[in-house]
Amino acid sequence: MEDAEIVELYFRRDQHALEETAVKYGTYLHRISMNVLGNWEDAGECVNDTYLGAWNAMPPTRPASLRAFLGKIVRRLSLNRLRERLTERRGGGETALAIEELGELLPADRDTQQEAEARELTRTLNGFLKGLPARERDLFMRRYWYFDALAEIAGATGKTEAAVKSQLHRTREKLRDYLDEEGWL
Repeated sequence: MEDAEIVELYFRRDQHALEETAVKYGTYLHRISMNVLGNWEDAGECVNDTYLGAWNAMPPTRPASLRAFLGKIVRRLSLNRLRERLTERRGGGETALAIEELGELLPADRDTQQEAEARELTRTLNGFLKGLPARERDLFMRRYWYFDALAEIAGATGKTEAAVKSQLHRTREKLRDYLDEEGWL
């Protein structure tokens, strides 16, 4: 079923929207959540919560890209779940490593007064990503959006882990320079 048809089911409040979403995007959403959480049960709960989040958001929201819309929801839910787990016990995994790698470049926790700055930072980061060559952007997104492990990225791209790690380091340096030029650092 096409995305527009699935979205239309949500707008009609037809429960089949959830089934169609699960069929078309369940594996994709589970992969994102597993990359963040590394736990099948927690990932499953986040995926189910994603379906509920989509149900509650549509209407009024009509996403331009259902895949991106759902991916954003599951990613946010998974990161929230990870934060809960990490406050209970200190841990790690790929997500913690990826966040740590970017941590010094991004502003610390924000309050409601900084929401406008957060939107502007998002536009700035999107501008940076658009300026990257496709392969470099793909590596960056796989690591810092999908939280793929270095070994997984290396296997998918045919590069060594060292080469992937080195490329990501260079891209983070470019990001640092870009953020500095844009007045964020």
